[in-house]
Amino acid sequence: MRKWKFLIVLFFFCFTGYGQKKTSSPNFILFLADDQGWNGTSVKMMSSEPRSKSDFHTTPNLNELASKSIRFSDAYAAAPVCAPSRYSIQFGKTPARLSLVRVGMNSDHIPHEKLKSIPKALKEVNASYVTAHFGKWGIGSSPETLGYDFSDGPTKNKDGGFVNNKDQWVNEVMDDPKKIFSITEKATQFMENNVIDNKPFFLQLSHYAVHASLQMRNESLNKFQNKEKGQYQKNSGFAAMTLDLDEGLGILLKKVKDLGIEDNTYIIYMSDNGSVPNIPGAKKYTHSYNYPLSRGKWDAMEGGIRVPLIISGPGINSSKEINIPVSGSDLLPTITDLAGQNKVIFDDIDGGSLKQIILGEDINFVEREVDGIFFHVPYKNGIALKRPHSAIRRGDYKLIKFQDNGEILLFNIVDDIKEENNLLATNKKIARNLEKILDNYLDEVDAPKWQEGITWKNKPLKEFNSYH
Repeated sequence: MRKWKFLIVLFFFCFTGYGQKKTSSPNFILFLADDQGWNGTSVKMMSSEPRSKSDFHTTPNLNELASKSIRFSDAYAAAPVCAPSRYSIQFGKTPARLSLVRVGMNSDHIPHEKLKSIPKALKEVNASYVTAHFGKWGIGSSPETLGYDFSDGPTKNKDGGFVNNKDQWVNEVMDDPKKIFSITEKATQFMENNVIDNKPFFLQLSHYAVHASLQMRNESLNKFQNKEKGQYQKNSGFAAMTLDLDEGLGILLKKVKDLGIEDNTYIIYMSDNGSVPNIPGAKKYTHSYNYPLSRGKWDAMEGGIRVPLIISGPGINSSKEINIPVSGSDLLPTITDLAGQNKVIFDDIDGGSLKQIILGEDINFVEREVDGIFFHVPYKNGIALKRPHSAIRRGDYKLIKFQDNGEILLFNIVDDIKEENNLLATNKKIARNLEKILDNYLDEVDAPKWQEGITWKNKPLKEFNSYH
């Protein structure tokens, strides 16, 4: 049976030619890394900041992709942890609006089947779209409920080999680390099937890498064990796992080329949040893997939320850096718009379309319902700041407000990417304006509000107090 299938595919490519019909809607591939920091690759995310790329890791395939892509220097995950960030990607809404602010929260209050997700929106644009999600799901409900036609189911970190103890930092050599290559094989087969059927597709690969536990191929580990360590990034196993993830990307890119669909496929590379700030082998938190960004995963400081974002596809022919602040919440309206959106109506989303920016139009802002990118971390986290806080990035400025005592931090994030100089004393008018926008937004979306002793871990929403 496999022989006959191979012969059919061979006949298709030899006698009908590669690729889909030019009239077909564009394909989309969302390649989502897990816990990969802004400078976790060898792509320099900001031309003016030499430390915006890794001083140890190598990602040659991502470098090749970036050479003909839009590169967003000021891209943000919607949250500094995975589940809220992934919800925002699917629904275009902030974790504050969804009242889903941390990992492990009960999500029964979210009407998964009613909210408009990426697959559902694309099918409204063109009912022929076929959609798939492979890898780590990491949120509530299931991919099918959100409209995915094919998936690995409601998978979590443990499905990628994660163990929540000190062994997570012990190198484990294997042939299919973090299921990188088996996930990629499913993805390439999915693409091939849809090209044969001449169906446009949306494919999301949510990799378990580079989240701990450390897994890698032996040949990858050997490349880094004798390599000179970086000043900030030093862990050979982590670097090897990063290289294996990049190899998975390379296989995917080659398949896109072999199928002849490069000119009709948008590829989006992003991470769900910043890197862990306490990886063994580096100074923790202050001069961590994320340096020069401050802190890391779990906090709304830059190290926890600023992430790599690279987009290639039709209309993009060379490398270009964009320094406009963008968010994971922007992906839903962007993908829908690029697909030819002319009738999809979104209710209460926080993201805005990046289409004009991607296609090179001369604009310097993203039109959103509320002008700003919002972050909401209203709980104490023992391995992070241990203080509930919220934040807003608007223009050149970022304001952080601690909910336990109302303390305000104000940074010109363009001039002070390290978040070292609190400008509150000399810029009170700007601070008051941003604080008001932040407070009004949290009030408007009825965001969960911090109170002493509350964690929101594994509890139903009815036990929470809203921001009101």
